[in-house]
Amino acid sequence: MVSIKIGSASLKTMGFLLFLWPAMHSEVVAAEASGPLLTFDRREHRAMPDISSVPRIRFLTTLDFPPFEFLDAENRLSGFNVDLARELCETLQVTAKCQIQALPFGELQSALENRTGDAVIAGIGVTPELRAKFDFSRPYLQLSARFLSLKKTAGEPVTPMKLAASKVGVVKDTAHQAMLKAFFPNVNPQLFDDRPAMLKALKAGEVDTVFGEGLALAFWSASGEADNCCAYRGGPYYSGDFLGEGMTIMTRPGEPLAAAFDHGLLELARSGKLNELFIKYFPPGLY
Repeated sequence: MVSIKIGSASLKTMGFLLFLWPAMHSEVVAAEASGPLLTFDRREHRAMPDISSVPRIRFLTTLDFPPFEFLDAENRLSGFNVDLARELCETLQVTAKCQIQALPFGELQSALENRTGDAVIAGIGVTPELRAKFDFSRPYLQLSARFLSLKKTAGEPVTPMKLAASKVGVVKDTAHQAMLKAFFPNVNPQLFDDRPAMLKALKAGEVDTVFGEGLALAFWSASGEADNCCAYRGGPYYSGDFLGEGMTIMTRPGEPLAAAFDHGLLELARSGKLNELFIKYFPPGLY
């Protein structure tokens, strides 16, 4: 386990774990936005609960999932979620009480249950089973699905007719395959075993468009591996049915922290600091 106080620089390396997002319920949405798509109105009022009796707030996260959590060149815990925890503590005026603990992904839930931590900020997908056992903050970041195309076709509109005439790749047995089939039924996609195989085929021109997780596609298209081959085609798509609720903070039930985090997130959205974090860690044009 790695345990640090907010702002500390002493860490050790741990393993890598990816997360999956479960299905919830909402329509697919194609939208253009300049920052993270929040699920609450910046104008709404959220009362700040009394957390003066909370002795400390230990955030639980994991490592090696950039840009959310990773070790920087100086071996310090960094990332979007780490900075967000710091900003929340400052906004709630509890920085002196805050700590971050890095654990293997599979140990986060049990650590919360065993009271060795107080809040999980690590991209755990919200499920009905988890909702029966834990409280969650409002989502602070939504996942999007995107079309990525060879640059020669990236400017073409995203319409059922245009897509039906394209060679569209997607990773099989994923939420993105199901989403593509549900909302673009005329498309006959080329199926791939995994994302690297799909992206290799895109760069080689074996398909001219792929559909997948927007963040992953953004980082790949900006990498040296892509060699400036490709660009987004159309805007982002959101769907609770296929992509889940989004990123939240998980806490024990019956405690005031989830409501406090909702208040803090709203204040960070209003002040623009949440969007500043987004710009710092995510590629331009993602949303």
